[in-house]
Amino acid sequence: MARDPDTIQREIEQARTALAATLDELGERANPQKLVEQGKESVLDVLSRPQVKYTLIAVGAVVGFALVRKLFR
Repeated sequence: MARDPDTIQREIEQARTALAATLDELGERANPQKLVEQGKESVLDVLSRPQVKYTLIAVGAVVGFALVRKLFR
């Protein structure tokens, strides 16, 4: 059964449009700048938690104290 050339052309255009939309979406998802921003937001979110923030402050204070003590010995 032969298909109408106009129908085939419409199907090709629909497939082309769908492919272009898919490629645009993949390009947006894989954008390095966007991935960096998401990573930064994730790290800042973790660091803003009180448990993490105060633990890092305490570790920094202990390391600082150890360095100062080592320098003055």
